[in-house]
Amino acid sequence: MAKKKAVAKSANPVRRESAKSDARQSGSGSAAFAEAAECLKTIAHPVRLRMIQLLLEGRYTVGELATDCEIPDNVASEHLRLMQRCGFFTSQREGRRVYYQVAEPHLKQLMACIESRFLPQ
Repeated sequence: MAKKKAVAKSANPVRRESAKSDARQSGSGSAAFAEAAECLKTIAHPVRLRMIQLLLEGRYTVGELATDCEIPDNVASEHLRLMQRCGFFTSQREGRRVYYQVAEPHLKQLMACIESRFLPQ
């Protein structure tokens, strides 16, 4: 019986190696989809979508975004931090103020899709 296992193992090394190669190739796509899903989950929040909408028009401070979204500054900062971690925004300090702006150009297309579907004119 041990001999059959040894034969079976040595009889399929090409097929096993091919399966590993296929897993690695599809794994890279899988990792990209996992990253995309995480970032999409991050923006799947009404306040964050509004912040994206605003920031696509120009740069804003935390306070300005908080005021528009009717949330406290610290909550706005947390929303921005999460989206910045996905690479959607950059920030620039000017004195005591921190300005945020869009870093990911594809957000414009994504928001256009969302607005056309959910905010019909």
